[in-house]
Amino acid sequence: MSRVHASFEAFRIALAALRANKARGVLTTLGIIIGIVAVVTTMTAANGLANNFRESVSVLGTDVLYVSRTPWIMQGRFFQFRNRPNLELKDSEKLARQLGSGAIVNPTDDTRRPVKYLSEVIENATVIGTTDKHMLVSSAVPEYGRFLTAYDVRLKRPVCVLGTTMREQLFGDVDPINKKIKVGRAEFRVIGVMEKQGSAGFFGGPDFDSQIFIPVTNFVKEFGGRNRSFAFAVKAPPGADIGDFEYEVVGEMRKIRRLTPDEDDNFAINKMDSLLDAFNNVMGVVLMIGMAVTGISLFVGGVGVMNIMFVSVTERTHEIGIRKAIGAKRRAILQQFLLESSAICLAGGAIGVALSFGVAAAINKLVLPASVSPPIVFIALTVSVLVGVISGFIPAWRASRLNPIDALHYE
Repeated sequence: MSRVHASFEAFRIALAALRANKARGVLTTLGIIIGIVAVVTTMTAANGLANNFRESVSVLGTDVLYVSRTPWIMQGRFFQFRNRPNLELKDSEKLARQLGSGAIVNPTDDTRRPVKYLSEVIENATVIGTTDKHMLVSSAVPEYGRFLTAYDVRLKRPVCVLGTTMREQLFGDVDPINKKIKVGRAEFRVIGVMEKQGSAGFFGGPDFDSQIFIPVTNFVKEFGGRNRSFAFAVKAPPGADIGDFEYEVVGEMRKIRRLTPDEDDNFAINKMDSLLDAFNNVMGVVLMIGMAVTGISLFVGGVGVMNIMFVSVTERTHEIGIRKAIGAKRRAILQQFLLESSAICLAGGAIGVALSFGVAAAINKLVLPASVSPPIVFIALTVSVLVGVISGFIPAWRASRLNPIDALHYE
């Protein structure tokens, strides 16, 4: 008998055994189903969160550097940076002149203020002071209306642009264009609404859709600028190497800050890569913890499969003796029971994957964009088969080692 034929025959016997014990097979697969649902849900949620985060921070731009007093990710080193001098608005003007016309420098600052339209009030809304250059350093654009212009900035005009969430909370279905809102004690006229951008709040970062943009000059006028530290978004010239450009920005900032060669930088250069690296590190830990927890579910399910396979071997000892007596080899017996345990786990895995589509749909609707991708399905089914092979190996090994005479006399 060829190996292919022997494998087919072992698979046929395994399926016959499963059909003969349907209730046992169903109960055995429950642990595997729960484990696979946990695995797929964990991977789907992690993948969805990663995609959502990357999409949200992509608005920051890969060719943009962000100069600030402190780094975005301080990792508990706050006291190392707290005494650094503030970055002033005039510093951004100096940096723009020194870098030349190819680079774009956009100063920004933010504050928290209550925002009111008629009876609707949003407490602690994020107010961003910026310039018309925001459109050049960011990929975000207005959904309708317009953004700030150089004219608005120069004349300190009391105009503002809303994020989508801010518009929904304040105006509902009402068209906000040319409506006036109160930001703190100041009144501003709405001139535009930004397209939906998402949130980088995983690290306590901004929710881009809950912001209000006003001219930075008006920001200083209404909320003060003397004791504030601005941040500068610096877009590299077209075709420039971002690494070389970073060295240039550092050099010019050191001149502006009047640092001697032996003094450390008293400012920080931030990039989107730093956020992505930090995110990947955190997500790696979260995914490891999640997989460890789901691994416990699979372990419990695997133990259940192993116990059932021991019972199956015991019940079919006489059958194993007959097969061995008529020439079945150890490999065939081993293969039969491994296929049986693998089939049980594969069936449980398939059911678990099917249920995971419903869980992913709920996550997609209620929490964040998420879907079960083909690689995740492949991994889940592969894990199911591996659990079946590992769980069934010891019972299958014991079955293959049975003495045919003893097996035939087993009652």
